[in-house]
Amino acid sequence: MYPGLHAASDRAKIAYQMASSGISVSYCELEQHSNQGAHLFRQLGLKPTDGIAILLPNHVEYLKITWAAQRSGLYYTPISTLFQRDEIHYIVENSDVKVLVTQSDLLSKLNPDKLKNLQVFLVDGEDQSNNANNWQQRRSACPITPIEGESEGAEMIYSSGTTGQPKGVRFSLTQAPLGTVSSLFSTRVALHSITAECRYLSTAPLYHSAPLRYNMMVTRLGGTATIMEKFDPEQAMRLIEANRITHSQWVPTMFVRLLKLPSDIRQQYDLSSLAFLIHAAAPCPVDIKQAMIDWLGPVLFEYYSGTEANGSTAITSQEWLEHRGSVGRAIHGELRIVDESGAELAIGATGQVYFANGSDFSYYKDPVKTSEAKNSLGWSTLGDIGYLDEEGYLYLKDRKSFMIISGGVNIYPQEVENILILHEAVADVAVFGVPNSEFGEEVKAVVELTHPENASAALSESLIEWCRSQLSHVKCPRSLDFTTTLPRHPTGKLYKKKLRDSYWPTDTSS
Repeated sequence: MYPGLHAASDRAKIAYQMASSGISVSYCELEQHSNQGAHLFRQLGLKPTDGIAILLPNHVEYLKITWAAQRSGLYYTPISTLFQRDEIHYIVENSDVKVLVTQSDLLSKLNPDKLKNLQVFLVDGEDQSNNANNWQQRRSACPITPIEGESEGAEMIYSSGTTGQPKGVRFSLTQAPLGTVSSLFSTRVALHSITAECRYLSTAPLYHSAPLRYNMMVTRLGGTATIMEKFDPEQAMRLIEANRITHSQWVPTMFVRLLKLPSDIRQQYDLSSLAFLIHAAAPCPVDIKQAMIDWLGPVLFEYYSGTEANGSTAITSQEWLEHRGSVGRAIHGELRIVDESGAELAIGATGQVYFANGSDFSYYKDPVKTSEAKNSLGWSTLGDIGYLDEEGYLYLKDRKSFMIISGGVNIYPQEVENILILHEAVADVAVFGVPNSEFGEEVKAVVELTHPENASAALSESLIEWCRSQLSHVKCPRSLDFTTTLPRHPTGKLYKKKLRDSYWPTDTSS
């Protein structure tokens, strides 16, 4: 399974198209351009298990580059364009990449002194002052035929760094022949019925693991992807109707934005082609998910996993309606819930979520963090807290690092956020602990309003009362601040540490 097989059977079929620009790439083009890219990597001296980095927004060249690396047996590391200079250079240096592909307006985020041992390419020109060559020009001079000794590469993605320094997740490369896939890949293909007939809408940045992996999956299977350069809720619905999208992937914040559109706008689009509306990355508030099912029908498919791919759960809409709030049962690895001492807990008891007998992984050049993510039995964790019901369905409470301990009471911010986000005035919300001299910590909420001009002390008190009408007062914010924009990644992850640290100026913990 790889693009060349589909190019041989249908040269003109569209592999992917860019939503706003309308530029499309056929399977023939994807095959030829990724072959040229693979030859260029060889000419540059890269050999299997070497690495490249990609610092780009959603660009038409993105998947050509990743497929060139994939078929060359290389690691390819996507870097968020939201990262700043120090964050970018940390990843470039930590990952040991030899090539960086970027674009000219991002060169300002790079330190020329740290690029001297790196071969830099631009997708939109060249910059001799930074020794940056033009990617397309160099690539187009290479043969369109496959390189000798093609083998499977792999993505090497760095965690978003929501609670600390990003960690590079690295899997072993065995130089398996091109087209070889893992059992987890096959499980996902079967789970979401990905075939050559799939018409996929990609809503999020390709530098995040899920969008990148699903676009690679679709082009392996011969489907057609529509890639949004930037998410816009109404444009997404317009694309679903126009392209008869069958599969799409979302995060809960996108659902919130969809649902807060006026009903007449939501109802004017034909979304009946949707068969799989896949979501993950963050817990979805129960009422938000219920509203999505009420609107679009039982086409929501949720999974819980991480960049580490150490284990995974999945749940259909029908299952979720019987197990509201669950993220599903294990489809890869076996779920274990353990207490602080590492002892396995009984059904219904809340503790740290581990997977046994899943995929092994390591954080590149960080044996300490790798060890911290695993226990003596070899089980591994993403750091989440949750519990299992009698049928083996997992319910997540929150990240362990986000839990608030106030007067000895454990408070999970996600529960509070799920209430506040339902208020009509709230566009986004973050809840975390701040110092309290008597209780150690108290609950703080920071809210992004739908209409920022309405921020006031009276609205702050009203939102706190709204929360208290539905949750125990001890769980609710004792104070609430407003902000124009929360530091949320386009993939839905919230950089809560940045908020929390502003209230704990001398605290360096996560």
